[in-house]
Order: sequence, then C-alpha cells, then structure tokens
Amino acid sequence: MRPPISIVRGMQSTLLVFMRYPQPGMTKTRLIPALGATGAAQLSRCLVEQTLAQAAPLQQQAVSVELWFTGASQAQMQAWLGDRVYRSQPDGDLGDRMAAAFAATLPVVTDAPSVGVCGQRAVLIGTDCPDLTTAHLVNAFAALADHDLVLGPAQDGGYYLIGLQRPIPALFTNIPWGTATVAQQTLSIAAQLGLVVHCLPVLGDIDRPADLAHPFVQTWATAKGQGPWREGHRNLHRLP
Repeated sequence: MRPPISIVRGMQSTLLVFMRYPQPGMTKTRLIPALGATGAAQLSRCLVEQTLAQAAPLQQQAVSVELWFTGASQAQMQAWLGDRVYRSQPDGDLGDRMAAAFAATLPVVTDAPSVGVCGQRAVLIGTDCPDLTTAHLVNAFAALADHDLVLGPAQDGGYYLIGLQRPIPALFTNIPWGTATVAQQTLSIAAQLGLVVHCLPVLGDIDRPADLAHPFVQTWATAKGQGPWREGHRNLHRLP
C-alpha cells in the first residue's frame, strides 16, 4: 500500500480539474436525446459536484485544487461553486488544453531527470467519472513519487486521470481524442519515451447513452423524476 500524500515529502502537488459549465444545450450533448437539454445539464452539474466532493479531502493534505473551466465566465463559476482557484481553459483541442495546463503548473525540464527529483507533481482529471474516489486521487499523487506518468484508463478506451511530474507535450500530440484508442496510444507514446508508468484501475465514465445504466445515474434520475427533466427520466428507464 502506498503512503498517504502527506508522507511523501518535498513535492508540491496540484490537482487540475477540467470541466465545462453546465449550460443546457452546451454540455453532455450526446445525452440530450435521452435526458433533454436541461436534464443533461443537471446531470453534468451533479457529476462536477460529485468529483469536487472526492477532491476536497486532498486540500487538507496540502494539495492545491484548480478548476480549469470552459463555457462560462469566472463570475458564473464563483456564483455556482464559491471561492476557489479558477483558470480558463485555453484554445485548442483537448490535447492542446491539457498540455497547456501541465505547462502552466509544472517546471520545464530540459534534460530527462531521474524519477522523483522534479519536486512537483500534477494530476489532471475530468468530471465524467462518478466512480473516481479520494483514494484513487491519493494513489495517483503517491505514485508520482517514483513514476513519470500515472494514467487512469476508462472503460471506453479513454482515460479519466493523467498525472505527471513535468510537462511531456508528446503525450498529447496526434491523439484521436474521443475514440477508443486514446489510452492505448498514450501508453504507446510513453513506452517510446521510456517513461516509468503506473496505471490505476479501469473505471467507467458517463458520456454516452449506454452509460446511463450506471447506478450513479439511476440514483440521480430517481431523485430528479419530478422536475422539468421528468421526460428525460422516463426516457432513461426505457433504455436497454
């Protein structure tokens, strides 16, 4: 068992949470046919809040949590989630934006260092994975004490978490984002670069209609069955 984060001394730790503001019609668009625009946005909001609840205990162990957002102003984000560290996602595809977030957080190292000597580590997550727990995050940060890369593969072939000690732009270049080969190609690049890799357990995320059978969504749908998303709730229970 890996030690708690607080036992791994001398490393500055930052959690980067990539998220989209839950504006109806602009978020979880692949779920709109089943849930409606309002229902899809409400589910997105619930997933964000679930993720932040799992991240909250890390702040007690000196981990900085930053919300990298898109689709809203900082004022809108603060009105929803209160006083936090907010950063607007830059332009570009998903890989460009993730690479930029790591570059803004971690020091640039010109020569490949020995594992664990950089003194900083960052873990980046999305908000689509309700099975992600505080323990997964703790394990990811702890693993970065002696690994170059930590990856949390998702069941759909992507990944729900990536952690680094230093920026490695090649991990985000020429990746077919949104396909079933994202994690596999990322690991292939890591092997070509000679990186020491630690993989977390495979977890499911909520992004496509088939994912709506997840117990988290079923619980949410039952709780929200009497609101403006009622039709979406009925559609959800019609899904195979």
